[in-house]
Amino acid sequence: MNRREWLRKTGAVMGAAAAAGSTGAEAHSDDHDLHEAQEAAAKPDASLKLVDYEPKSMLHVPASKVEKAAFPVIDMHTHLAVRANAQPNGRPSRRAVPTADLLKVMDARNIRTMVNLTGSYGERLVNNIAGLDKAHPGRFLTFTEPGWTEAQRPDYGKWQADELAKSKAAGAMGIKVLKTLGLFLRDKDASGKDGALVKVDDPRFDPLWEQAGALGLPVGIHVGDPEAFFLPTDKYNERYEELANHPDWSFHGKDFPSFKAVLEARDRVFARHPKTTFVALHVGHWAENLPAVGEMLDKFPNVHIEIGARVGELGRQPRQSRKFFDKYQDRIMFGTDAVPNGTETPQQIFGDALYQIYYRFLQTEDEYFDYAPAATPPQGRWQIYGIGLPEPILKKVYLDNALRALPKHPAP
Repeated sequence: MNRREWLRKTGAVMGAAAAAGSTGAEAHSDDHDLHEAQEAAAKPDASLKLVDYEPKSMLHVPASKVEKAAFPVIDMHTHLAVRANAQPNGRPSRRAVPTADLLKVMDARNIRTMVNLTGSYGERLVNNIAGLDKAHPGRFLTFTEPGWTEAQRPDYGKWQADELAKSKAAGAMGIKVLKTLGLFLRDKDASGKDGALVKVDDPRFDPLWEQAGALGLPVGIHVGDPEAFFLPTDKYNERYEELANHPDWSFHGKDFPSFKAVLEARDRVFARHPKTTFVALHVGHWAENLPAVGEMLDKFPNVHIEIGARVGELGRQPRQSRKFFDKYQDRIMFGTDAVPNGTETPQQIFGDALYQIYYRFLQTEDEYFDYAPAATPPQGRWQIYGIGLPEPILKKVYLDNALRALPKHPAP
């Protein structure tokens, strides 16, 4: 007999004793009716699907609305776009929105500068810089990207180094390395058929890393996704819903390297190029394991991190996160991974609500709140807690650390 059944039977006995004036048949009838009513009330709708479950917290705790950041912000991790060829009749990208709409949110939320990491290279880079950086000096900064499609050229190292110099001359402020390297880019055989995945520490990219250091361009690198993405998508995976919605995000099986192997290859790149500044995006790709990220930062003084799309992880471990920010306050940059438009990644959709959540996490000690403006938590079914950073640390995270890593640029 469980506790609920015991309470029901005890209540029935007490009710019978109180009804001493009733006949036995009446008492039995009342007890039977009560039992049926309780049984009916105890059976919830078991057909509710998890995807439709949107529980509302019953906690009565303070809730802060932080309209602006305490200091001017440099968002080190965004993905913007301008019209193709910067022409009025050019085909717009999904991420292309009127610059006035971006600036409206930026001004309202105290965002000094947005760093557009995916600016491409060559003509597309020039067009992105013309449409953002040059049109609004200091408000937008654009990074270039490696030419992955040229990776099998015999002279790739020299070509890429030369291309990077051209990119800097055009106005690029850094380099963005997507997880194309290590998880998607493959060598091809003589017939053009895909072969093995190219490893993160492939030596053909050494001239790129060295040139970045020589030119003073920081490298924003993202080569590993959450650890759960490398595990089976089963009932034990805490990101099951996310991976079920996006099965192509899984890197489990096939010929994908392990999560550990990806990070070890990345760290060998850091070690080989100590004069190059790297920014390991998404909290060093391992926000679930802050002690390991701390070890990485201790080992490689040329590496920094940013927090884009990871407040969901940081905020569910608030005490450890606060200690981490205290210790590495000179190495952490603000970022959101913001993407204008779209709905499939609500934790990244550019807008007022996105920045308010980040500011609430960093500036308050609020408890148990959403990490994304969405009815259902998109990355995992948990809530987060604020870490209430003091102003000296906030200023470093919001502004100073990014200014120190970026090349000099016009102030807005």
